[in-house]
Amino acid sequence: MNCPPTLGETAASFGRTLTLLQGLPFDLARAQYAAGVRVGLIEQSLLGWAKFERQVNLLEKLTLGPWARSV
Repeated sequence: MNCPPTLGETAASFGRTLTLLQGLPFDLARAQYAAGVRVGLIEQSLLGWAKFERQVNLLEKLTLGPWARSV
């Protein structure tokens, strides 16, 4: 028999979902950069990608503060 989730489990699930939704614009920026590289609009460069990733990561931390994802 399935037990209904507790309030704590529901809150934790909601928190994880909210974190994923907050990070979506930054994931979309990364996907757009990758698409630009694939079609040749952006030069393929590991240094270029690293610089872009640092900028997006910084923007994510400044925008979301303590809710920003970290590795």
